[in-house]
Amino acid sequence: MTGFLDNMRDYLQDLKDHELKKVIADIPINELIEIWDDLDEEQALKLFRILDLEHKVDLMDTLPISKQELLIRSLTGEHAKALLAEMDPDDLTDFIQSVSPEVRESVWNALEEEAKQEMLLLLKYDYDDAAGLMTTRYLAIRPNLKVSQALTWVRKNMQNVETVYYIYVLDPLKRLIGVVSLRDLMAAEDADLVQNVMVKEMITVFQDTDQEEVAKILETYDLLALPVVDHYHRLLGIVTFDDVIDVIREEQTEDIYKMSAVSASRATYLESSVFALMRRRIPWLIILLLAATITTNVIAGYRHVLEAAVVLAFFIPIVTGTGGNSGTQSATLMIRGLATGELRFQDIWRIIGKEVLVGLMIGVCLGILTVLRAMLLPPEVSLNEALAVGTAMFFVVIVATLVGALAPLAIARLGLDPTVMAGPLMATLIDVSGLTIYFETAKLLLKVM
Repeated sequence: MTGFLDNMRDYLQDLKDHELKKVIADIPINELIEIWDDLDEEQALKLFRILDLEHKVDLMDTLPISKQELLIRSLTGEHAKALLAEMDPDDLTDFIQSVSPEVRESVWNALEEEAKQEMLLLLKYDYDDAAGLMTTRYLAIRPNLKVSQALTWVRKNMQNVETVYYIYVLDPLKRLIGVVSLRDLMAAEDADLVQNVMVKEMITVFQDTDQEEVAKILETYDLLALPVVDHYHRLLGIVTFDDVIDVIREEQTEDIYKMSAVSASRATYLESSVFALMRRRIPWLIILLLAATITTNVIAGYRHVLEAAVVLAFFIPIVTGTGGNSGTQSATLMIRGLATGELRFQDIWRIIGKEVLVGLMIGVCLGILTVLRAMLLPPEVSLNEALAVGTAMFFVVIVATLVGALAPLAIARLGLDPTVMAGPLMATLIDVSGLTIYFETAKLLLKVM
């Protein structure tokens, strides 16, 4: 890729525009996207101006908002108007919502009236809802058309829509009454009526369905597009599979942020200012700091135990760290199972049974390992002290495994996002319970009053 980048820089410097166009025409757009960030601003703008319209649209859909804004600013009025006319309404809506006010105004003024109406419809809906993802460019026909008439209509309009795989059948009130695939339509007899070919049982979503649920439905039923209807069953638009790929990526990113106690943001890391990055991190850090003070209180409450057996202090990081890791492992498995639909709250007793057995086996292994480590490696301790630490480790692992499994299920049952139970918050909760178990076990086995 370095060689390709160097060649591209040479082309941009040495070739004239018409010569460069011929070279660029044979290069896949994906390769251009890969090297885009390594070009300086002047090189990027020159390359963008000579791309054909289709490649410009593909590039605009891929680049971060800040770079999209720069490219739009570089175009003259007519060129900008042509590019915006080719963009899908849902992508254009996302773009307008994200750019600066002055660019938003210039883009809006460059739009055709039809595009403005499409955008006004999409802007009414929340970004995270099905209607916020949908495109209003789809194929729709009446049920009383003959197949030959429907195919003729599809051929005339297929260039203006995002997908031609499904043709939706509407009644005079624009209510969705059926769907027919292009394959079935082409396989039918010309004289057949659409209403005799269409499928009446359809999978649809309402306009306020959450985008994560939309993604699950498309994935579960292996659909290329999903119709979005209002509560009167009127067709508003469709969500296509490529839009859902973006949703899945966003949801996974958001979950990773939450598991690391970082607030999500639509801006990329490099686009975010230092202050914005700080603002995303510090709220959770403050919450976790306050939660961690409970751990301090627990240790203070067992001061007399530590004074009687100072050696216990040496093993606090091992016990709390292992407990946190065990709980986080269980929580991660539960969160992933909930996200894919593999696990439900109704499975709780099976989950408890499995996690107890897993916790017992892991606890025995780690408990024995802790006893051996305490006796054989510095600081070497007595057998009684090593057994106390190892036994505490056994119980901490069992409890942490159970807490890690049950907490996400309980949070999901309440209708909240279970990812908040993973990562730092989970470790803080298990630290408190783990230390309590640790000191109580030590008190009992070492006979500390």
